[in-house]
Amino acid sequence: MRLDKFLANSGIGTRKEVKAILKSGKIKVNEKIVKDGKMQIDEIKDDIKMEGEKITYKPFVYVMMNKPSGIISATEDGKHKTVVDLLCEKYKNYKVFPVGRLDIDTEGLILLTNDGILAHNLLSPKKHVDKKYYVELKEPLTSEKKKILENGIKLEENFVTKEAKVEIIEKTELKSVFITISEGKFHQVKRMFKFIGNEVLYLKRVKMGKLLLPEKLKLGEYRELTEEEMKLILD
Repeated sequence: MRLDKFLANSGIGTRKEVKAILKSGKIKVNEKIVKDGKMQIDEIKDDIKMEGEKITYKPFVYVMMNKPSGIISATEDGKHKTVVDLLCEKYKNYKVFPVGRLDIDTEGLILLTNDGILAHNLLSPKKHVDKKYYVELKEPLTSEKKKILENGIKLEENFVTKEAKVEIIEKTELKSVFITISEGKFHQVKRMFKFIGNEVLYLKRVKMGKLLLPEKLKLGEYRELTEEEMKLILD
């Protein structure tokens, strides 16, 4: 692998920034200063440092974010701020993208990565990855309407929702529920409740597969997944 590509893929900076860093003599390969980004290196065996700090090759990053309302799930947009805009340069340099989407007014758990294979596995309908949402409703949810949601709804001519799981939160006068679905159609949760004559006032994704949104992660905050969390999404 070329040295400049290694540095860029390790989050050191953009290709242009990496070129300037190399020119300044801050990079050492096996204790020798190297300024030529075209130099071929072994990303596993060679000892590569920047100003004395070892750079460990990491081709992929996995970031968990608690998405705020008003932010869109995209890499770029001409009108609105995106989830990528909220990230520091370290992660932008990896060219991460959101895994799936949350509506602009929906909050909660979203993953960002540059690992296309993982993203495909999490989004593929064949994998049936569950997504759990906390929902606040305009009207209380009756047991009869709950069964309708759980048994599947025909939202479009060629689309019937799969069986869902609905949990009524008793302490909120039946106006708050958790709903778990395995698809991710446009505005699906809102459309499901609209079908039964109700309205979603607030929506937040709290779980994706086995990965749970930590309570300590505030709106707009993000961090890399821990080793234990990585096992959950790879399991």
